[in-house]
Amino acid sequence: MHTHAQAVVIGGGVIGCSILYHLTKLGWTDVILLERDELTSGSTWHAAANIHGLHDSTNISRIQHYTMGLYKELEQETGQGCGVFQPGSLYLAQTEAREHQLRLQAAKAKLYGMNFHEIDRAEAERLHPLVDYDGIRCIMWEPDGGNVDPSGVTNAYAAGARQNGAEIVRFCPVTGTEQQPDGTWIVRTEKGDIATPWVVNAAGLWGREVAALAGLELPLQPTEHQYFVTETIAEVAAMDRRLPSVADRDGEYYLRQEGQGLLVGAYEKDVRFWAEDGTPQGFGHELFADDLERIEENMMRAIDRVPVVGTAGIKRVINGPMIWSPDSNVLFGPVPELQGYFCCNGIIPGFSQSGGMGLLAAQWMVEGETKYDMFAWDMARFGTWAGKAFTKARVGDQYAHRFKIHFPGEEREAGRPVRTRPAHDMQVSMGAKMGLNFGWEHPLYFGDVEDTAGFTRQPWFDVVGAEARMLRDRGGIIDISNFAKYVCKGPGAEDWLNAVFANRMPRVVGRSCLTPLIGKRGGIAGDFTVTRLAEHEFWIIGSGMAERYHQRFFRQVPLPAGTTFESQTEAVCGFNVAGPDSRAMLQRMTNASLATEDFPFMRSQRIDLAGVEVLALRVSFTGDLGWELHCRTEDQVRLYSALIEAGAEMGIGPVGSRALMSLRVEKGYGSWSREYSPEYWPQEVGLDRLVKLDQDFLNKHAVADVMQQPARESLVLLQLDAADTDASGADATGGEPIFRDGKGIGRVTSGAYGYSVGMSLALGYVTDAGPGDRVQVMVLGRPHGAIILEKPPFDADGTRLRA
Repeated sequence: MHTHAQAVVIGGGVIGCSILYHLTKLGWTDVILLERDELTSGSTWHAAANIHGLHDSTNISRIQHYTMGLYKELEQETGQGCGVFQPGSLYLAQTEAREHQLRLQAAKAKLYGMNFHEIDRAEAERLHPLVDYDGIRCIMWEPDGGNVDPSGVTNAYAAGARQNGAEIVRFCPVTGTEQQPDGTWIVRTEKGDIATPWVVNAAGLWGREVAALAGLELPLQPTEHQYFVTETIAEVAAMDRRLPSVADRDGEYYLRQEGQGLLVGAYEKDVRFWAEDGTPQGFGHELFADDLERIEENMMRAIDRVPVVGTAGIKRVINGPMIWSPDSNVLFGPVPELQGYFCCNGIIPGFSQSGGMGLLAAQWMVEGETKYDMFAWDMARFGTWAGKAFTKARVGDQYAHRFKIHFPGEEREAGRPVRTRPAHDMQVSMGAKMGLNFGWEHPLYFGDVEDTAGFTRQPWFDVVGAEARMLRDRGGIIDISNFAKYVCKGPGAEDWLNAVFANRMPRVVGRSCLTPLIGKRGGIAGDFTVTRLAEHEFWIIGSGMAERYHQRFFRQVPLPAGTTFESQTEAVCGFNVAGPDSRAMLQRMTNASLATEDFPFMRSQRIDLAGVEVLALRVSFTGDLGWELHCRTEDQVRLYSALIEAGAEMGIGPVGSRALMSLRVEKGYGSWSREYSPEYWPQEVGLDRLVKLDQDFLNKHAVADVMQQPARESLVLLQLDAADTDASGADATGGEPIFRDGKGIGRVTSGAYGYSVGMSLALGYVTDAGPGDRVQVMVLGRPHGAIILEKPPFDADGTRLRA
């Protein structure tokens, strides 16, 4: 066994072997995989191993399609069979919401050249004559869907990696991972130690235990999961071809052919957790006792849809463990706090995602960044707040609702609240319906209407509209405490910030600037507002959900001696008071002059507001006249009470984040993880003017290269035709494809109804199109007419913003 390696992968399941293989494909051949037992031990060997391409997330769809196409290439490359069966998959919609979901996925498939389209009942009956299609609203067909052999795929990855120079050591449990002073690692085993710059935790069911060796606690929880295989079914045996799989997610089961019978699996409501205190070290190829009564309701729905299931005997039952994250997505990427430690844990649809997951992991380690923005998978989306109680509650909810549609903007209650601010109870007493942002509770809207989710306009639509119009007509008070907030102090603060961010830091005390953070490939990794508070002190505001994500970038530039950079997100709360009467309202509460000549746009001051010391910034994400007011967390209730009381006298009240979404879209403002991501170049986003190439900063050379190239696409604002949105009762929300004359030209990144301008609006990226062009936006998967606007419909010249 080698004593040095470019990377050490811990775990010999399908994911660990895929990562090892893809590292070698990108040129790292001095790599080692360590497996405590035999390859496929744990969850891999007993997986149903279904494969499918479509996902609600476009980027996840892309990597699933890559994975599906890779298996046959692996067979040719290695000579190892993967047991690939691709008889196709039928997707059934019993409900209107499922129909909307499938039609939207079909529209995305058309945009990205993926094979997924609607078929009629007659064609479906020809493809799978054993299914009863009564009550089905629409049927989608994925010709490439199917399943693979878990052992074959895993061993094919392993064979390919070995052919490229990798070493695989079985029956070699890892006993320690120790980080050295220079940031590299020593991986300890009974067979010897290995020095490496990269440790990859792909330990599956033992992901928690391996993480603990490095002092890391991962939010993971295993559950039991069952499927069964029937005896031979005469109708199946009589077929001259393999039957397609059936995705009847409204029925909460999955079904496909296995041998000459059928395999049926279910995610039942009666969730059974396993190994809550740790996965047993001796566990390997064991299974749990059968417990089919638990999935009886799901089985009966499968029998109703495919009656032959009810008459077939059961050949075998598989009841094995799976390990889940709180949102059922993988915990993926380098640990921000640990140099050279990469996680890939909590994978559920492993055989649909293994190839893409391995490729992206290799890209991140070898090239410094993935090709696609995968924040939905990034382990940095969770912090230490995602403890055992939260994780268990969320995993239980995810398992029991595995096939439930994830609607745009949906908020699930399981495990909440986790983190609250002092004003939380007061806001709830005022009727606030709360959402979750990086563990923090925050108001979505205020009213008696229940929070619901769907693809169409929901019952709270008018309540949110009243808040938005109140702010535009008079004013509104928005809790912005969940923004990420930092202070940088010391003699090297200005130089350090200039070395991190692409814009030049403000040189005058009290001035603010907007600045991008640049990724390894030259894209927009973040957007920040930076304010100079004193000669050697700066206040930085960024996306709250990305606070842990951005630590990776901040840590890449060493802090100068005597200079500190600290998060103030917990210590400081904030409110945005905005609208045409916001100045008049706030002026009643302070002796400081808020007149434009004394307090112009993009300036800051420390002022006393109703007896509370606040840092006031003349900025507003609403695009309206307004101030951000930041105070100590212990002063939040005092400040909020004073603002609510002063506002009530002028018809100004609280406003939630859903109205803020509408307001910022009316202004055409982008948002991180939607319009801004590492996939987009500055000139595509309209932020190129904020990139100062005459100074050195993080990833300058990458952005200098991409800015010499023409924009691949452009960020635009669209107005959807009222006749179409009124007829469908739906607005764009994000992800909808954009077509022109039948050709896909882009996709929506954010959408909302603009209440104060009376328009259904969408932000999105397009190619070969510009202001005045007519396009079609695929809301609910159906074409809605739209026009690309030349300028935002609200305050295009910034008159109100700078008033």
